[in-house]
Amino acid sequence: MATKHLITVSDDSSDEAVRSTCDDATVCKRFAVSKGYWKDPYIQHFIRQPSERKAPEISRGYYARVKGVNLLLDAFIKKTSCNCQVINVGAGLDTTFWRLKDENLLPKKYFEVDFPMITARKIHLIKTKPPLSKPILETHSSNNLKIDGYDMDSDHYSIIGQDLRDLPVFVEKLKKYGLDVKLPTLLMAECVLVYITLEQSVELVKWASSSFNTCMFINYEQVNMTDRFGQVMIENLHRRQCNLAGVDFCKTLDTQKDRFLLNGWDQADALDMMDVYNSLPQADVQRIELLEFLDEKELLQQLLQHYCICWATKGGSPLGISEMTFGSV
Repeated sequence: MATKHLITVSDDSSDEAVRSTCDDATVCKRFAVSKGYWKDPYIQHFIRQPSERKAPEISRGYYARVKGVNLLLDAFIKKTSCNCQVINVGAGLDTTFWRLKDENLLPKKYFEVDFPMITARKIHLIKTKPPLSKPILETHSSNNLKIDGYDMDSDHYSIIGQDLRDLPVFVEKLKKYGLDVKLPTLLMAECVLVYITLEQSVELVKWASSSFNTCMFINYEQVNMTDRFGQVMIENLHRRQCNLAGVDFCKTLDTQKDRFLLNGWDQADALDMMDVYNSLPQADVQRIELLEFLDEKELLQQLLQHYCICWATKGGSPLGISEMTFGSV
């Protein structure tokens, strides 16, 4: 996609490798759901059941990721009484919109942004599968969804095909589909910012902090990437032509937090996924640990210590947003 000066990861093979991580994540989630780690009746409509099993540590890692991100997302929506908007960047084939609708937690508007090739595929699946389209139409004031090429818009849900690295066009499209800068706003990114340059992610983070009086950012991605385990992860991704242009922000939990603290956010916190896993409701953790036998717990620990959730807030004190932690939600 032509994006002029902002792109350094510009060759098609690199972008294609990044796009392929969307399917990787969806396959892993579908397998974990089939094993009972969490419920998601919608993911089956986006991808076939994988023919090969996934290692238990992979499923437990995705369980921690999904549960951890959802805890913070749901807490934000509840604290605003759904009077907010959510922008999911690099959303892929994510099913969060449908979950929020089922749980009566829909924000005023839920935006998803991803590569046009991915959004076109998602929109096609929505159009052709009634279990996906029906919930959207139920929240929409007319019988027709607005579909324009790689974009779809309804009253509460927009899918936007746009390269995140061209920020002016990204913002322009959000506004076109109803972005309200006066609303409390949550941005979320899962393994997305690591694929864009440091300058590009700072530009995004600065835009968010300067655009909304009350806002939060949830970022899930790699951390502790300077040790041997981290270096092997980087080498494996490079072999797949995935260029980690933003990996310098993934050195430590402090570098993750500094990305926000140095660019207009009031406060930031971060936990590696081992700490997140240990902070989740332990009755449910004990339930999922009985689903599959885990041979080497050390491998799970190593894996989880190399991913993290970082969350940053600006404003929102009257709503209690700035005090949110895993212990409090």
